[in-house]
Amino acid sequence: MSIHAMRRLGIVDSGGVHGRHFAFSNHTMADTAMHQISGMKMNMNTPANGLNVPGMKYQRKKPYLHFVPVAFRGTIVTWIGEFVGTFLFLFFAFAGTEVANIAVARDSGPDARPNPASLLYISLCFGISLMVNVWAFFRITGGMFNPAVSLGLAMVGGITWKRMLVAWSAQIVGSIAAAALVSGLFPGSLGVNTTLSSGTSVVRGLFIEVFLTAELVFVIFMLAVEKNKATFIAPVGIGLALLIAELAGVAFTGGSLNPARSFGPAVVTPHFPGYHWIYWVGPFLGTLVAVLFYKIVRGLEYEVDNPNAADLVRREASDAEQSHMDPPGTATLLVPDQVGRMV
Repeated sequence: MSIHAMRRLGIVDSGGVHGRHFAFSNHTMADTAMHQISGMKMNMNTPANGLNVPGMKYQRKKPYLHFVPVAFRGTIVTWIGEFVGTFLFLFFAFAGTEVANIAVARDSGPDARPNPASLLYISLCFGISLMVNVWAFFRITGGMFNPAVSLGLAMVGGITWKRMLVAWSAQIVGSIAAAALVSGLFPGSLGVNTTLSSGTSVVRGLFIEVFLTAELVFVIFMLAVEKNKATFIAPVGIGLALLIAELAGVAFTGGSLNPARSFGPAVVTPHFPGYHWIYWVGPFLGTLVAVLFYKIVRGLEYEVDNPNAADLVRREASDAEQSHMDPPGTATLLVPDQVGRMV
C-alpha cells in the first residue's frame, strides 16, 4: 500500500514526519505505518474517511522470534545485518582487487606494482560495492560496515554505544569471512592486504588514513544523519565518497579507512606488519575530526548561511510529541520515537 493510499484511509497523517529521525536508528512515519499495518488485524468493511474498502482485512503475522524481547531481537538484527552487509561489501571489493592483481601479474610479472588502470579498477570495486550494499541494508541496520563509521554515529547520537559494540563484532567477523572466502575461491595467494608503499612513511600513512576517513564519515553525517529530501539516495554519495578516497589513497596506504577491512585479510593471510596499528588509529582519529567539524557547523546553525536549502527536516523535539488523532473507523497508528531495532 502506498503512503498516498494510507493517507486517504486516514492511517497516516498528511502532516508527514515530525521530529528528527536518524536513518541509522529510527523509522520514518511511513516505515512505522507499514510495520504497524503488517502487525495488526483490521476489518475495514466500514467506510473510512469516505472511502469504502469492502472486505479488506489484515491478519497478524507473528515474527519468527516473537517470544524473544523486542530489544534483544533488535540486537540480533543488528549483528546479522552488519555481518552479512560487511561480508558482501568486502567480498566483492576483495574479489575485484584480486582480479586487478591477476591482470597486473599477467601483463607485467608477479612483482609488478599496480598501474593507474588497476588502481582505478580497485577503487571502483570498493566504491560501487559499498554503494550497492549500503543501499540494500540502509533500512535494516543503516549499512555501516565500518567500526569507524559506527563510532562516529554513536558519538553524534545516531546509534547507542551498545549497538556500536554489537556492530563492531559483526563487522570484524564479516571481514574475516569475506577474506577467507575470496582466498579459497580465487587462485593464488590473497593479495588484498593494506600495506604502505615503498615511499610512504608510517607517519604519512597515518595522516593519509585520518583525512580520507574524515571525508567519508563527514559525508555520511551530512547525507544520512542530517535528514533531507535526498536522503534516500545517500548510499550513492557514500559510495562516491569512498571511491574518491580510494583514488587518493589506495596507492599509498592501500586505502583502508576501515579497521575491519584491514584486519580481516591480515588474519587470513596471516600477515600483520609492524605498522598495522595505523589502520585502526588513523580511521578512528579521522572519525573524531569529522565529529568535531560536524558538531561545530551544527552548533553554528549552518542553515543560516544557506537559507534556500529549506528542505532539511529539522523540527524541535516538541514537534515529535504532537498527537496524531485518527478519524473514527480507522486504525490507531502509534509513532514511537524509537523501535526495538534501536538497542
